[in-house]
Amino acid sequence: MAINQDEIRNSAGYSTVRKSASEGRAQDKRTAFLCHSHLDADLAKGLQGYLARNGWEVYIDWEDATMPERPDRRTAEKIQSKIRDLEMFFFLATRNSMSSRWCPWEIGYADGVKRDRILIIPTQDSQGNTHGNEYLELYRHLDTAQSGGVGSFDSTDRGFRLTGNKAL
Repeated sequence: MAINQDEIRNSAGYSTVRKSASEGRAQDKRTAFLCHSHLDADLAKGLQGYLARNGWEVYIDWEDATMPERPDRRTAEKIQSKIRDLEMFFFLATRNSMSSRWCPWEIGYADGVKRDRILIIPTQDSQGNTHGNEYLELYRHLDTAQSGGVGSFDSTDRGFRLTGNKAL
């Protein structure tokens, strides 16, 4: 089940800016790299805020002042380093991320270094369209948990609670 994009946007006020995994871990928080289209900045901030309220520190590359102004080889190396350093890799599935040039590259890299720590976050836009490609079904996805909150589920629907205690 996809998460409504308006619901994600409503949590933007709770977002924080962190640049290192150690900063989040020092506060006993889970950490994640957020793969998304820069055209979805409002959704990225909203998701970051939602997850921050649930004990997560979510890294967004354009908040990182050490990133090169224009994408180049250093950008790719920094992204690879962050993907390796942070605990999880979250893919925000939207129309924009599905047509991005960087997002498929990032998930491809993540698949090679943390395949079991990838989580797809499917969304539904205001027209009722859900977003994600068939290959994204290879990974666990975010959905509503029977016990409340949201959880991570695989294709067999065996879930793990994402919010609250560190159960992922």
